[in-house]
Amino acid sequence: MNDLLTTNQVSELLQVDRTTVYRLLKNGRLPGVKVGNQWRFPRQAVEAFLLGEMPQPPEDEKADLSSYDLLPFTTMQAVQDICAEVANIGAVVTDIDGKPLTKISNPSRFCQLVLDSDSGRCACHASWRKLAQQTDNTSVFAICHAGLQCTRAFIDVVGVPSAMLVAGQFYSSPPDPDQEAARIRALAEKHHIDHLALQEAA
Repeated sequence: MNDLLTTNQVSELLQVDRTTVYRLLKNGRLPGVKVGNQWRFPRQAVEAFLLGEMPQPPEDEKADLSSYDLLPFTTMQAVQDICAEVANIGAVVTDIDGKPLTKISNPSRFCQLVLDSDSGRCACHASWRKLAQQTDNTSVFAICHAGLQCTRAFIDVVGVPSAMLVAGQFYSSPPDPDQEAARIRALAEKHHIDHLALQEAA
């Protein structure tokens, strides 16, 4: 987690005000990652900037540089793992089309059984893709294909939505026992999952 710096920490290191930090971010001289409403800056990039070593891609390559190329995936995975465990939820970072970019953190036994099925995993990816297609920047709550609740928040890089944090595998209220039993039976049949194992994991 120490690999990401806050705006205040960057301001202190560079001996500039916060406005200047945001200006460096906006003009692409300093990469940053936005999760929710907070900007974070990779420590390695800030140190390289201090030493005057920030690489500048050739002009003909700048147009091909994907904004999520700047995402610190190793740090994101560690933060995601900790947050998912503390909140007792499942979490994954996907691209803006719903394709996973990190490993799923803290999957429940129920979700893992679904994910272990090829068709179940494809259904999960389709649920994430559907979340990504909802372009409202506020948090969105939805019901996934397996009947569990999930939500998402876009991750911005230099002001551009470049990835998405999906958190799920929870109920906002206890499900109806009969409806849950029918849903589990249908899931097991559709994705060729052992019905008893799925029922016990629910």
